[in-house]
Amino acid sequence: MALAYDELTRAIEGARLPAVLVDLDAFDRNLDRHVGAVEHSGLTLRFATKSIRVVALLRRVLARPASRGLMCFSAREAECLADAGFDDLFVAYPPFAVADVEALAELTARGIVVSSAVDSAEAAQRFSQVASRRGARLRVVLCVDMSLRLGTALHVGVRRSPLHSVEEVIALAERIRSLPGVVLHGVLGYEAQVAGLGDDSSFDHPVVRMGKRLLRRTSMSELGARRAAIASRLRARGFELAFVNGGGTGSLDLTLPSTGVSEVSAGSGLYKPLLFDGYRSAFVQSLEPSCFFALEVTRRPAPGIVTCLGGGYVASGAAGPDKLPRPCAPAGLRLLPMEGAGEVQTPVAGDAADALGMGAPVFFRHAKAGEVMERFQEVLLVQGGRVVKRAPTYRGQGWCFL
Repeated sequence: MALAYDELTRAIEGARLPAVLVDLDAFDRNLDRHVGAVEHSGLTLRFATKSIRVVALLRRVLARPASRGLMCFSAREAECLADAGFDDLFVAYPPFAVADVEALAELTARGIVVSSAVDSAEAAQRFSQVASRRGARLRVVLCVDMSLRLGTALHVGVRRSPLHSVEEVIALAERIRSLPGVVLHGVLGYEAQVAGLGDDSSFDHPVVRMGKRLLRRTSMSELGARRAAIASRLRARGFELAFVNGGGTGSLDLTLPSTGVSEVSAGSGLYKPLLFDGYRSAFVQSLEPSCFFALEVTRRPAPGIVTCLGGGYVASGAAGPDKLPRPCAPAGLRLLPMEGAGEVQTPVAGDAADALGMGAPVFFRHAKAGEVMERFQEVLLVQGGRVVKRAPTYRGQGWCFL
């Protein structure tokens, strides 16, 4: 952490707690590291909005020359971002509701470059029906499953797209070519089991960590060759791909042009949440925490323990202790195993507890990145050790999508 407890406390003096803050100095250094990781490869960065969820910070990252557009998580979000002046919007999670596809058609009619992931003939047909009715031409992106499959029994990765083999991708691409009103715009091939798999987690047994490292290497080799073959075969059949997207913060240094991509996605690493503490990657290790939330000490139930108001900001995914936030400042505090982070109160214990007065802040890091912004209406942007701006989060703008 760049800012010590006293510096963080002074920075938010007078703020009403709970509060979330972003250290812009650390955020910008992380952004520099992301740009540096791709600048010699010719790749561009597409930032994932779900990992940021603050319009002011989205504008900040897009100001960099290496940045190219945004990866959105819903059609309604793309609508809101377009209204806020953003362009080159890619909805990476396939919508199917007619209202959502109609919204994308409306954005297209307005001249916004917007595209959406599809991974089934049913979704492609839905897009074609809406496009034909409106006289539009909708851009679709094939979402390809990059998980590792060993035989027919073992599937390592997330359950996303049914498209896995080169032949399956080509078949759906040709189906799209036959449909009126839709055009194949790109390919999404996200290696979740690499980017999202920490291989140095303190929660894992050493043997498990070794297994995860082997899995990352094996999977990256397999999917890199397959994704490159998919892009090559599509282009050979006359499909003009605006982009082939892959990667994430956890695999940014591994996702190279040789693995078939033209751009990589990122976002979480700008905040460096707790889960990224569990990676061996030199790139991930170079990042620094920039996002924190502060809770107020309101009780002292026993020596060595203070209780804070609020704090139950648990991350999504398979439930486990790694999804809980953790106190980070002052140092020497820990959650209680029988209570964890609670909806209305979060007790913390440790040597530092007795030195905290009533009303003092305790600073925490979230396990993931943008999710914590859903709990706050504004974020305190800190630079040079002081709040320089109070920026609305998505929630503060009245935006709620999923």
